[in-house]
Amino acid sequence: MAEIKSTMDLVMERMAKMTANSEPVNNDEEFEKAGMRLAADFLSGKVTDLAGELAQQPAESQKAVYKGAADILMRNITLPRDEEVKDRAEASLNGVMELAGALGVSAVSQTCSELQQILQQYNQHKEQVVQQLEEALRGQLEQQYAAQGVDPGQLRASMHPKYGEEMGKMQQDLNGQYLQAMDQRKEMILEQLGLV
Repeated sequence: MAEIKSTMDLVMERMAKMTANSEPVNNDEEFEKAGMRLAADFLSGKVTDLAGELAQQPAESQKAVYKGAADILMRNITLPRDEEVKDRAEASLNGVMELAGALGVSAVSQTCSELQQILQQYNQHKEQVVQQLEEALRGQLEQQYAAQGVDPGQLRASMHPKYGEEMGKMQQDLNGQYLQAMDQRKEMILEQLGLV
């Protein structure tokens, strides 16, 4: 028994040393989650003063809380598929501006303006490209059916066998261009805020 007890003592001593040498638990993850919740509440309208709510967090957690909030806001700045997504992206940009104001970083306003411009240009560009594609496909259909005596007024671009495929390609190319530009601006904002 004495031998087992001494082995047990050695194990306990080793555990005590390992515990003493280990670093304290990092609470940054919890603070980031708190920032994420505040940003989500801001986007849902439950919180109206994001900067004020973030400022109420403990001083030692400020950077992590701001980082969590910025992450959620950045994730919600997306290409506008519909009005709801567009409104959420605009609210996210407003939240980023509040963060920048609270952190005293004025350079962010220029980058946010560029992001806003990208979002607006995306919809305009998308409409133009869709219109051009539909006109081209309708022209092909008119040529194809002209000899058969089909009224061109009855032809729709969506009747073209390649309509879905061409529309998908166009959408993918357009989204790729705009997402790349948006990701660059988002990264710039995080750098300007000092939250990278």
